[in-house]
Amino acid sequence: MAEVYKMNAVNSAGALIRGFEHLTRSDVALVGGKNSSIGEMIGALGAEGIAVPPGFSTTSDAYWQYIDANGIREKIATLVAEWQSGKASLVETGHAVRRLFLRGTWPEDAAAAIRTAYRQLSAKAGTENLSVAVRSSATAEDLPDASFAGQLESYLNITGQDALLDACRRCYASLFTDRAISYRQTKGFDHMKIALSVGVQRMVRSDASGSGVMFSIDTESGFGKVVLINAAWGLGENIVQGTVNPDEYQVFKPLLGDANLAPIIEKKRGEKAIKMIYGRDETRTRNVPTSKAERASFVLSDNEILQLGRWACTVEKHYGCPMDMEWAKDGITGELFIVQARPETVHSRRDSAIFKTYDVGKKGRVLATGVSVGNAAVSGRVCLIEAAKDIDKFIDGSVLVTGATDPDWVPIMKRAAAIVTDHGGRTSHAAIVSRELGLPAVVGTTHATYVLHTGQDVTVSCAESDIGFVYEGISDITTKTMDPTGLRAVRTNIMLNLANPAAAYRWWRLPADGIGLARMEFVVTNAIQVHPMALVHFDRLKDAKAKEEIVRLTVGYDHKPDYFVDKLSHGFAALCATVHPKPAIIRMSDFKTNEYAGLIGGAEFEPKEDNPMLGFRGASRYYSPHYKEGFALECRAIKHLREVMGFTNAIVMIPFCRTVGEAKKVLEVMAENGLRRGDNGLKVYVMCEIPSNVILAAEFAEHFDGFSIGSNDLTQLTLGVDRDSGELADLFNEQDEAVKWMIARVTSAARKAGRKIGICGQAPSDHPAFAKFLVEAGINSISVSPDSFLAVKQHVADSEGA
Repeated sequence: MAEVYKMNAVNSAGALIRGFEHLTRSDVALVGGKNSSIGEMIGALGAEGIAVPPGFSTTSDAYWQYIDANGIREKIATLVAEWQSGKASLVETGHAVRRLFLRGTWPEDAAAAIRTAYRQLSAKAGTENLSVAVRSSATAEDLPDASFAGQLESYLNITGQDALLDACRRCYASLFTDRAISYRQTKGFDHMKIALSVGVQRMVRSDASGSGVMFSIDTESGFGKVVLINAAWGLGENIVQGTVNPDEYQVFKPLLGDANLAPIIEKKRGEKAIKMIYGRDETRTRNVPTSKAERASFVLSDNEILQLGRWACTVEKHYGCPMDMEWAKDGITGELFIVQARPETVHSRRDSAIFKTYDVGKKGRVLATGVSVGNAAVSGRVCLIEAAKDIDKFIDGSVLVTGATDPDWVPIMKRAAAIVTDHGGRTSHAAIVSRELGLPAVVGTTHATYVLHTGQDVTVSCAESDIGFVYEGISDITTKTMDPTGLRAVRTNIMLNLANPAAAYRWWRLPADGIGLARMEFVVTNAIQVHPMALVHFDRLKDAKAKEEIVRLTVGYDHKPDYFVDKLSHGFAALCATVHPKPAIIRMSDFKTNEYAGLIGGAEFEPKEDNPMLGFRGASRYYSPHYKEGFALECRAIKHLREVMGFTNAIVMIPFCRTVGEAKKVLEVMAENGLRRGDNGLKVYVMCEIPSNVILAAEFAEHFDGFSIGSNDLTQLTLGVDRDSGELADLFNEQDEAVKWMIARVTSAARKAGRKIGICGQAPSDHPAFAKFLVEAGINSISVSPDSFLAVKQHVADSEGA
């Protein structure tokens, strides 16, 4: 575009046009945050493989020239001043200012510069009238404390010089939409000192493929080791506006540098009910329903997810802060592009050391679920608003329930206690604004406006996992502030008991020494729901209802057992990622037969036992012909987790292993399924929860790398007390001298054999004396629930100090 720059160099009004390749992030005052960032990526990151569509931008000089050529500067100032003094409404003011822009005419040199730059961009693409995206970029946009998310307008699939000039004019007018005026006023910006630049960028043909948003940080917890990617079919406006429930992918950044690994932590298939494509005639874009095949498919392949993840890391490293990016895939060429990048504006300003947890008690019936935004919980009264024209009916302090939000809703979102929407994902407008406002939100419920009604008392909980819940009625909500910064260092490792992968990131700030117990049963029950043998032997299932449910759950899996392996490995990946590279001890399945029978299709594969607690459970299942094929799937999942994803910090633990002979059988079966102790650093631990584990600790130590004391079962079997018996509750005591003798004995034997030994249980949390006993016994680690972490670490510090 050399001709354009030569022309502008002698223009008395200053440079009116800049090619993206001649911009850097220091040019915010000239072309705004959005356009300066695009230029920065093209100039600085193109050599590193980041693909950004070419284009150009108008400058702030062009904006002020347009205003002065049409004689509207003073008029705008007067209109704004009248609104600020209460003489006019926001609606009246916004409409009047926008009309001034839209009725204006282009100064001749500015129009000529835009036309020339557009012709040259078209010629470079080998076409006469290139389809372009026309986006607004304000000179106070994408700042660390002000995102201006969705405040200004963008126009897609613009073709022809006249249409381009009209779109640029409409972008100028959008600087004074009601929502933009209100946002600037709240943030304290001078309306007459902010200019607008227009970015003109070659359209990526994502109408024929997909597009989306990605963050180089977990948007809810601030966990910085993951890239979050949302994806939907068609142009990206639906994701940003929250009118579609997108796919969601998570990638683990520390392992992306190894080309042999595929550290995709999570893949959730979204509904993706509609897609935005090119329109016809005057309609530049339009929404159409997606096909059944599109709804059942992921938008991106694994390789494309990994490529975007690596690009996110590159962009973040260059900018030196977490980033919020938009991407698009060209359906004609198959190429991926980054089309926008800006600093993330919520967690970058948050105190990362201190965090608050919420506990929801007296939960009512679940009315709706969706994607959880934030980590708070609140009770309130529903105010259902279905259309933007009715937002003046909103009652302050209510729970806003609606289909989806856009920037016009921001004034009432600020006055809400919580937000619930039918549509949208974690990068939708409702999610972004709720996050910025610090409000709990449950988005993408699909049917909240159908099942909830105005005046209804509900509790909105985002405090339990990445699933948000809307409960019936007013719950008891308690809060707890956690500040781990003042904790003393201790020799004993303090680890976490974690089961729910969806909630794992909430605890990344705790200075834990790893995960001491990750229960497989939770992942199977919640993420998989199906008995593994029902997947292996699907064709022989007699239960028609179970078969129907399995077919629904396993859509997209040609081989049904792959569903189990995929879901299980991804579930554990989130847990391993939270503490990586510290160890994460994964206990293989320890369902009782009655619990297994409760899984979909499970009743046909489980015997009925009078005492399941002491029956067909733990290690005895793994080599049995009745479950060996199911255990093989568990092994395949762990192998995938360690060798394909790269989480070699995963340690396998065998529960309820009754004899040394049984230990040998289990290790043999594991080896047959690709999990050989010692290979690729694999460590295998055993639960110590049966007196035989204590009595023969030295012999068990020959076959395992460590022990984990399961104090509940060990107490039960040492004292002969059913831990679930209300009549015997007073006798069930982990601090009984017999139980302590067992713990001290196995701890001594383990240390003598050079094996690690830890304990997982509640007692050290509740009883400082018990923590002191464990320290004196020489325990290597204590694993506790996250909410007990600070107390236990303090107890251990006091004990070690004493």
